[in-house]
Order: sequence, then structure tokens, then C-alpha cells
Amino acid sequence: MKAARLNEVGADFVIEDIPTPEPGPGEVLIRIGGSGACHSDLHVKSGEIPGVAFPHTLGHENAGWIESFGPGAEGKGFEVGDAVVVFGGWGCGHCRFCLGGKEQLCNTFLWGGMGPEGGYAEYMVVPSVRHLIPADGLDPVEAAALTDAALTPYSAVKKALPHLVPGTSAVLIGAGGLGQYGVQFLKLLSPAKVIVVDTDEKKRQTARELGADVTVDPRDADAAEQIRNAAGQDGVAAVLDFVGIDTTMALGAGVVDRLGIFVLVGLAGGSFPFSFFRVAAQATMTTSNWGTRNELEEVLALARSGRLVSAIERHSLSEINEVFERLATGQIPGRAVLVPGASSSNG
Repeated sequence: MKAARLNEVGADFVIEDIPTPEPGPGEVLIRIGGSGACHSDLHVKSGEIPGVAFPHTLGHENAGWIESFGPGAEGKGFEVGDAVVVFGGWGCGHCRFCLGGKEQLCNTFLWGGMGPEGGYAEYMVVPSVRHLIPADGLDPVEAAALTDAALTPYSAVKKALPHLVPGTSAVLIGAGGLGQYGVQFLKLLSPAKVIVVDTDEKKRQTARELGADVTVDPRDADAAEQIRNAAGQDGVAAVLDFVGIDTTMALGAGVVDRLGIFVLVGLAGGSFPFSFFRVAAQATMTTSNWGTRNELEEVLALARSGRLVSAIERHSLSEINEVFERLATGQIPGRAVLVPGASSSNG
């Protein structure tokens, strides 16, 4: 099969012919319909996320069709040819996190495409049918992006929902591929005023089209004041930072109000000096790490309802290096999905 292989940190991807994997006991072989190009993979490629053994096939946002079953995997609700969406946060299945439905937090870190081989290829092996969800009418190319680009902001927004009562405001920093879904979830699931912060005017415009009530350029000297004025007397109840550099964290932590919550999603490696007087009284600061299988089910249900807007670019595997160059420089307005077998981009 064809696979886009990363052979070492900092290298370009190389399209190689490698053996098509055979599913072992309990496993399922998936023919990939689409695999999303994610910033997390960009951080792996640059060496900022350690622990991935090379050479490796990345790709943790996946959907496609069941090609075959390993011994013992048949007869569990799926058949060969079924269109499926792959939940990628694979865990051991036995620890308290896995048994509590949060496999993505398992210490084994067996995320598809991070530990095991991923979906930048024609086929990939999924270790259990429990990681599969019926596509149920969704296009596998668009559904692939939902497994992280939509699931991650959905889970982050759900952490903020208890704080977002009528009259409050939510600040979302970074209106890229994930942030655009975040804007939609905030509007769909909460009564809060949504304030979006981004340096790119095109992304601010997209955010407004998706329902943002106010947009702010963080380069403005009075950006924090603009946010506070927009929030009004009830203040900012929740901040979701999809960037995660020092300046965005400082801005977000500086505007979140008493009893509010700051949720860090972005992996850019920034930090903020947490101390008693650096944040508002009893404000919470937390991270949000991907999402659960049940939350992915909820995201897919929203997608089937037609209430999610997805800005998807389709690219062949052969275009992967161009895609990642554009990803690194912020030139992909939504989400790029690699489609094995595709001969042209944006088809």
C-alpha cells in the first residue's frame, strides 16, 4: 500500500510502498477514506512532541470503510464494507480512566497515528471495534476531521458550559481549524455572548459568519479593554485558548472573571505564572485533551443534523508536504484532509 512516512524529526514526508497490514486478534483493517492534517502532527514532525518512534505513519483523524476483521472481531455490530469513523484515543481498556470512558487520558498513550501506525496511508489497523462509530450517512472525508478538529473544541466547550449562564460571555482565542468549530459549539450549546480573538482579519470574518458576536485583534493596545467592555458587568465567564503561546495565555488569564474558567487547548508551549493574585478570585485554569468516544458520538450527531459548518480541503497523499508547509504558516483556513487515491486537490 501507499503510505506517507515520516522517517525522522524535521524531515519531509516520503510516499513509500509498504506492506498492507494484517489485522490480528480483535483488530479491524480500515480502508482510509480521509485522514485529517493536524497541528499535533506538525508538532511531532518538528520534534516538539516526543515519544514517537520513527519511521512512522502519522494521522490520527480517520474515517473510511471496514476492509477485513482479525480473528474474534467479527459479529460485533459491523460488517465488511461499512463506513466508519475512528475514535483515535486508544487506551489499555482496563485502567480507571479507560473504564470511566476517558481512554484518551490513558497512560499507555496508544493514540492511533501517535503510537500505532496512523491514517496517512491507504489502510490502517484499529485495535478494537469499540473504537469504531458508524458513519451513518456522513462523508468519510468530512467525518475524518470531526474526530479531532471538532471533537477537541467540543470537549473544551463542554468544560466551560457550567459557567456560561445567560448574561455571561465566552472568549475564544484562535479562530483556525479547531476554533471555528469552537465558535459554533459555543453558539449551539450556550446562551453566552461569544467574543473571538484572532490576529487574522479573514479568520475574524469567518468567526463572525459562524455566529461570533464580537471579534478582537489581540495586537490592538486596548485588546483586553475591548474584551471587558464587550463582556459587560457580568464579565468573562470562560476563556478557551486554541493557540497557547505566552501572550494569548496572559490575555486570556487577564480577562477571565471571578469563578470563571480558563481552558487551554493550544499546544504551542506557552505558559502563564499562576499565583493567588495573578488570576481573578477562584477562577479555574485547566487543559483540555482531545475528547471521549461518547463526545465524538455527540459531535457526529450534530454533524448529521446539518448544524455544523465544515471548511474542508481535500488533498492527495502526494500533496502532504505542501499541506504541512501551509499548515505551519497558517494558510489553511479550515481543515485539510488527505484522501488516499485522490489525484487532485480540493476535489
